[in-house]
Amino acid sequence: MKLREAIKKRILELPKGSQSLTALCLNSDITPSTVFDFIYGKSKYPNILTIKKLCDGSGITLKEFFDKEYFLENEE
Repeated sequence: MKLREAIKKRILELPKGSQSLTALCLNSDITPSTVFDFIYGKSKYPNILTIKKLCDGSGITLKEFFDKEYFLENEE
């Protein structure tokens, strides 16, 4: 899996229960367009601060964000 796909997959896994990705963005002090531009390919990668804010809004650490098997299978 390419790094971009792995980050996208992980971001989409972050909302909990019935929470939407938009709600997570707003709770994380990020404009939803920042995340959706990445999800839909308008921007290449989110910056690390964006990922950190999403982690904070989800109650996880950066280590937990990247601690997924598919990040180890990076094809890039």
